[in-house]
Parts: sequence; C-alpha cells; structure tokens
Amino acid sequence: MTARVTLREIAAETGVSLTTVSKVLNGGSDVSSATRGAIEEQLRLRGYRRRGGAGRREYIEVVLPRLHGEEMLELVDGILAVATAEGMAVSLALSGDARSAATEWTDAAVRRRPAGVIVLASGLPPGARENLDRAGVPVVLVDPAGDPQVGVAAVGAAHWTGGLAATRHLLDLGHRRIAAIMGPSSDMSSVARMDGCRAALSGADLEVAPAWARFAPSDADGGEACARELLGAASQPSAIVAGSDAQAVGVIRAARGLGLSVPAALSVVGVGGLATAELSTPRLTTVRLPLREIAETAARAVLRPDEDGAAAPRRVELATTLVVGGSTAPPAGDADAARPRA
Repeated sequence: MTARVTLREIAAETGVSLTTVSKVLNGGSDVSSATRGAIEEQLRLRGYRRRGGAGRREYIEVVLPRLHGEEMLELVDGILAVATAEGMAVSLALSGDARSAATEWTDAAVRRRPAGVIVLASGLPPGARENLDRAGVPVVLVDPAGDPQVGVAAVGAAHWTGGLAATRHLLDLGHRRIAAIMGPSSDMSSVARMDGCRAALSGADLEVAPAWARFAPSDADGGEACARELLGAASQPSAIVAGSDAQAVGVIRAARGLGLSVPAALSVVGVGGLATAELSTPRLTTVRLPLREIAETAARAVLRPDEDGAAAPRRVELATTLVVGGSTAPPAGDADAARPRA
C-alpha cells in the first residue's frame, strides 16, 4: 500500500515552509505566483488530494468582459439557475474582453478557489489553465468567439447550421438575391454563420456576391451602416441575413430610411431570439440561440466535470432554432432575379 504523502514532505521537496504550503491549500493571498505554482505542481506530481474540498468555496465564479446586453444577461441567468438548484452561489468577475480574461485574474481565482469557473470569452490568459488545474478548479468556456483553446472544455451554439437555416428559409420563400451582414470577422461564430449562408446558397447553385458579404460591428449601427450601402447601390439584395438581432434592427432602420418596406420590399433575418426580436416591428424572423441551455450545460459541466466519464475536455455545440416572424416574405414581383454561380 502506497504511503499517503504529507504536507511536510511537499514543503521539503519545494524548499518552503509548512505554513506556506498550508496557505496555498487554503487560498492565502500572501504567496507569490511562482511559489504557488511550484507547490501546486508538486502536489499534482505526488498525487495529493485535498480532503473534503478543503479551501474550495461553495460558489461558481463567472468571468465576463461586460455586464450588459441581452445575451450576456441570459447566460448569467442560466448559470444562476443551476447554481441555486445545487445550493451554490454565483460570483461575477469583470475581466478582459471577448478574446480572453485578463492575466491578473488568474492568481486571484486560484487564491479564491471557487467550485468552478465559467468564462464568457474565447480563452484564458497564458498559464491560466495549468494553474487552475493544479488548484483543482475546473473551467469551462461559454460560446467562445474565437478558436477555443486546446484542453479547455467549451459549450456553444451550432452557428454554421444557424446561418444555413436562415438562408434556406429565404431561398424557400423564393429569394435569390441574398446578402449577409455578420459580426466582426475576428469572431468565429460570425465566420461560421457566413459559411453556413454560403453553403445554403451553394446548394441552390447560387453565391453571395463579394460586395454582399459583409462583416461589421454586431450592434444596430453596424447593421444600419452596411445596409445603407447595400440598399443604396444600383443592384440591391431582396433579403439580408444579419449576424445578430441588433444588426437586423439596424438593417430595418436603414430600409425605412430609404423608403423600403419590410418585408414587402426587403426580407430580414436576425440571430439571437431574445427581447429585441420580439419587440421589433415587424417581429423579427430570427435564429434562436440556445443561450440559457448553453449556460445551464456549462454550469453542470463545471460542477460535475467527470460525470460523463470523458477522458478529456470536450466542445459541446447545442442546436439553434429558426423562429419565423413578420420580417420575411416572398420577394415582390420580378425584382428578385437569380444570381447564378459564376
């Protein structure tokens, strides 16, 4: 039978005091990052297991770049629902941007030792995954905008199929002159939606004209600016797929400013499916993102990381749903001449 490793042995092997090892195990703040990392690594190598979750707090830490916007609030609400059911609290940490949490957040998170961390961004700062692993803190990324990091679990939406479904809906209505305005090209979900749009058109032996495939800010102003250019040109689309409901609202605003009625003269599809779609006039046809389901899945995964027996972190994609509203209709008259693939 293998003898159980002691903290005194860990202290001797890392060249620190027993008190310092104890501080690391209990989340003490007065230990340098280098020393903490060395101790955590030695604990891992020696197979030391914290008893009864010592030092582990009964809450989930949610790291997010901002606390505004429908999608962000819906995600937080879903995480809170699961945490409450599990008798856990939720702590919010504003850090970094959509690409990554800030570097200084990592050390603080390791000291706090939450039950788990959910990051509403594309990735983690350098070394963060290793430090959290050594501290025994599971981490999950939610709907990463960029390419998710290797070795980190992630939960997101099937954005490619969302773009495909939106475009197929317009094709089924008879549209052939279809433009697409997506979010920033640095956002993986925007690129995936654009690719889904292109795939649907390719299946109908059509294409998105280069000038009709746009990437812009995901807000209403971004959608409006692009739509004004598209609708003010000599050759106009009869339908536009927007990368967000906010962009779609901007497209409708641009159309009205040019005297075009939606959906009589222009059909518009958004992405999101929250209050913006419901309150828009007309009510938006939109690709509903399963935001609450994404948040709940992430929360369960971070609280029970080994429940499914998976040997390595996985990326889970949840299905999107097309919700038909009043912003799409068949094209008017003969205005929608087909644009065959070149």
